[in-house]
Amino acid sequence: MQFNSYIFILCFLPLTLIGYFGLNSLGRDRLAKLYLLIMSLWFYGYFNVSYLFIICGSIVANFAISRLMESTLVTGGKSGEEIAGARRLLMIAGVIFNVAVIFYFKYYNFFVQNLNVAFGTDFVLKNIVLPLGISFFTFQQISFIVDAYRGEVKDYSFLEYALFVTFFPQLVAGPIVLHSELIPQFKDSSKWRINFENLAKGIMLFVRGLSKKVLIADVFGNAVNWAISQAAAIPAGEGALTVPEIIILMLSYTFQIYFDFSGYSDMAIGLGLMLNFDIPMNFNSPYKALSVADFWKRWHMTLTRFLTRYVYIPLGGSRKGKARTYLNTMIVFLVSGIWHGANWTFILWGILHGLAQCFNKITHGLYEKLVEGAKKAPAGTLLSGMIKGVSWAVTFVFINIAWLLFRADSVTMWIQLLKRFPVYYYVVRDEILEPFRIPKLTAAMEIIGIANSTSMALWISLVSYMLLGFGICLFTANNYQAKYKRNAFSVITTWILFILCLISLSSVSTFLYFNF
Repeated sequence: MQFNSYIFILCFLPLTLIGYFGLNSLGRDRLAKLYLLIMSLWFYGYFNVSYLFIICGSIVANFAISRLMESTLVTGGKSGEEIAGARRLLMIAGVIFNVAVIFYFKYYNFFVQNLNVAFGTDFVLKNIVLPLGISFFTFQQISFIVDAYRGEVKDYSFLEYALFVTFFPQLVAGPIVLHSELIPQFKDSSKWRINFENLAKGIMLFVRGLSKKVLIADVFGNAVNWAISQAAAIPAGEGALTVPEIIILMLSYTFQIYFDFSGYSDMAIGLGLMLNFDIPMNFNSPYKALSVADFWKRWHMTLTRFLTRYVYIPLGGSRKGKARTYLNTMIVFLVSGIWHGANWTFILWGILHGLAQCFNKITHGLYEKLVEGAKKAPAGTLLSGMIKGVSWAVTFVFINIAWLLFRADSVTMWIQLLKRFPVYYYVVRDEILEPFRIPKLTAAMEIIGIANSTSMALWISLVSYMLLGFGICLFTANNYQAKYKRNAFSVITTWILFILCLISLSSVSTFLYFNF
């Protein structure tokens, strides 16, 4: 089930809110949690019931491993060293189990395919259905297993643990929530009654996130889909994408993936608030970043947190010298690339970001000295601002080129697109502009008597959407930090956006990160 669907908005969500708060009002808090778990499982298994067997099996296995760490089978009659060793083995077994689950469903065919190419073998590929959000809920459970080994997990019931993993707002595309952030909230009786302040803020946040997805991301996405299909059909020669079309493709995907994924995260946080649960922030205006390191502090923040806490720091972090720091950084970004998908494009994308992160570590001191030195110059404010502007521009261009790789069907396609830049051919076809068409604009321009109204209207529409994308990303506060006032203006704005989104739901599209 998707957030941007009629069944979710008009059926699932009202039933969830009424049932959960209704049971809590009757003093049946445990039954209310069970109801929320059942609704979350319905949400997850809506498109494919077989998904439920996978996620339920994963939940049972991980909870059992965490319990074994505390059981008498491990602790009874053994020395401290033996207990620590047994717990470590269980933790390692748990991590291996979770990694194996992801590998089988997400990477098995990719591994076999590359094995066949490399060694000329003919192993048969399997028809494996990728469960939605498997990377997200598996990473959550890895964090739980590791924390259980560290002694940081409290005495949670199976119901509370299962609800933590399946809680529908963050189940299939994050944010990646830690047990310590969510399960204690399930236990907090102050959150069992409806809170109209949270409900109002949650609705406004949900609608704003829905607007990002339906009214902005999907428009850019339609342009991206046409451009990628053209690049796949005609990689070079006459009919191939021209330089301005590739630039439109890059910017469109840069905005599509941001408004799609951040819109989903906004909706997840809004849904959590409706139920009185706080879900961690996942985006902090990432396109304002002045470096790749800054970008990763702002983009998909819960993934960055997971990789830092459970990969980078256990590897030694930055505590074992510069060479080891750079190696650990590259490992983290390689894991990030692999985590995103079974394609060499994702792996190379992770490597590129890792190299950029290492470069940032090497040059950070020099950059700080330049900025500080510029501030002391006669026109210090202007000069330091120019340095920051150049830094932003370099970072944004790098992010765009890397996103092009992320979206390309193959590394070969990405290279072919980059090779087109020296080709001085600047035609822009209407097909890539058509998704941006603003209704009635052409007719209005014809009435005024403007020549070439259709072409001019398409260009005005494109520029308008691009400016809208830049404006929201660079000059507005993110939705998580924005103020939500319960006044007439907020109510009217929310209703207008909601109605526009409902009208646009006739062409429902899947969230990009459902694939990851």
